[in-house]
Amino acid sequence: MADTVIVERTERILATPERLLPMIANLPRWIEWSPWEGTDPGMNREYGGESGTVGSTYSWEGNRKAGAGSMRVTAVDPDGVGIALRFTRPFRSASDIRFVLEQEGTDATRVIWRMESPKTFFSRFFNLDTLVGPDFEKGLRQLKQVAES
Repeated sequence: MADTVIVERTERILATPERLLPMIANLPRWIEWSPWEGTDPGMNREYGGESGTVGSTYSWEGNRKAGAGSMRVTAVDPDGVGIALRFTRPFRSASDIRFVLEQEGTDATRVIWRMESPKTFFSRFFNLDTLVGPDFEKGLRQLKQVAES
């Protein structure tokens, strides 16, 4: 769709979808692999709902670099996890995230991290793939490291 921006990255991880699913769906576990961890050591975090289930939430408020926003799990199924992502600072935005888990053989999974956002004033002037893509790559590498250890 012309009014949508899509950012997507993929990583092959030597772990089953069953092993990866809770690492993604349980929002408190993002501390183990998120590419944004360490951006603000004093960041305020708040979790809500039953971790790993639809409706569970994570909100944060941090320094200028970390910003502020929230995530809400919208889907948890054998094929992956859906998340509604909202930023309130440094700029307002809303995106739909989907982690797709595709089994490869008996011991590996292709993980696809996909973000779909409506085109905004910001995204018309800044290439979101260039801004966010490297973070997705870093996060998938870190998820791989945690899952394979």
